[in-house]
Order: sequence, then C-alpha cells, then structure tokens
Amino acid sequence: MLTVDHLSVSYRKDLQAVRDVSFCLEEGQWLMLCGPNGAGKTSVLHAITRTVPFSGSVIVMGKDLRTLSHRQLARKLGMLSQVHSVNYAYTVEDIVRLGQYAHRQGLLSSGNRHEEDRTQEALTATGMLPFRSQSMLTLSGGEVQRAFLAQVFAQNPAILLLDEPANHLDLIYQKQIFGLIQSWLQVPGRAVLSVVHDLTLARRFGTHAILMDQGTILTKGTIDAVFTPAHLNAAYHMDVYAWMRENLRVWSDS
Repeated sequence: MLTVDHLSVSYRKDLQAVRDVSFCLEEGQWLMLCGPNGAGKTSVLHAITRTVPFSGSVIVMGKDLRTLSHRQLARKLGMLSQVHSVNYAYTVEDIVRLGQYAHRQGLLSSGNRHEEDRTQEALTATGMLPFRSQSMLTLSGGEVQRAFLAQVFAQNPAILLLDEPANHLDLIYQKQIFGLIQSWLQVPGRAVLSVVHDLTLARRFGTHAILMDQGTILTKGTIDAVFTPAHLNAAYHMDVYAWMRENLRVWSDS
C-alpha cells in the first residue's frame, strides 16, 4: 500500500534529518516507527504527507506521491498529529465534517447523505456522538484527540498516519485511542503507520516495526524480530529490557 524508497530529508545543508530510508507498508499492518528523540521519525511522516521537501520516492497505492493532487492524496492518506490548535468555537460535528472535503465535488459544495452517514459513523465509532453539538473549546485533551480521530475516520483514507497519537493523554484516553485505531484496522484494505515513543504500546499493538537512530534505519521487520535486546540497546544506548523489567517490578512487588 505504501512504498518508501531511498527517502532523505534535509532541513538545511548541514542538517540531514533522514538518510536513505526505505520500507514497505502492507495491507493489515500496523507499522510502528520507533527510536530515540531526533531519530527522524516524524520527518518521515512529514515527507509522506508532503509537508517537507524530500529526495527519493514515495509510492502510495501504486501512485507516485508527487503526482497526486491534495484531494487525491487525502483520499488515500489520513494524518493524526499529537497536537491540535482550535482557536474558534467549532462544534465537534464541524470538525468531523472537515474530514469530508476530499470526497466533495468542490470546496463550497454541500454535503450529501453519504457524508452524513460517514460523519455519524465516525462520531459513533469514537464515542463522540454525545458531544456532536459541543464546542471544541470546552473539551478535554482526550476528547479533542478523539474528535480529530473521528475527522480522520470520516475522511475514510486507506492509510492512517499517526504522530504520537496518545502523547500527553491520560491512561484511559491512551487505551481508547489505540483501541479505536486497532478496530479501524480490522477492515480490509487498510494499514497504519505510526510514530510511537512508548515501547510498551508499540509492542502491544504493532504488527511490524522500524527502529531508527540518527536519521537511518537500524532494523525493520515483525515486531518480535525488531524488539530484541540487541536492537533496542543499540538504538537507545541503554539496557532497555532491564529498564522495562525494573519499572514492572514496582507494580509486581506492591
């Protein structure tokens, strides 16, 4: 569904954030992009969404990324970021409906029954139906994130891109967000690529993983093949398994 070949991203001549990264995302996969801060993970997502210049090639469902219009790209890719800025009193339903623009005939065209159905389904799937008429300015952080997840669901892309989707959220919202995405992925013809710092969440929900450091890929493959002590220690420059066990012991001993 997504093929990234020899991708490189440079923000200036002396700062290359991503160097010669190649991977494939297949149907049904949840590919976790992991590694320490500054590894280049988010820059990979920004390249795929064309928000930063890049060299190399990105093929999205058989089409060269550079040849797709914004509307065509939005029908294939949906992006959920970790931070959202809402400065006006849009309702939850307003925000969710914005995800439908890729399916409209024109920018000012009105919605139809299919749009109403997709909006209703997205609100229901994310548990935001009771909030549909509520101002976004009155929501908690977790509710805001679920509203934007509903927007992406209403967009109905084939590939979901996530940049730390549960960062800064309480545990209950982390559980809700990852559970919702896992359910969304069960529909055939879909795949997920996400940047995740929490290795426990990555291990629990991911089917595959890429481990990056300093802009390059250290290893990639199934989640079990990538999340070995040797690979994780090389990426994070510490004994990751020992640290995880030490944290778990706090709960096991209580």
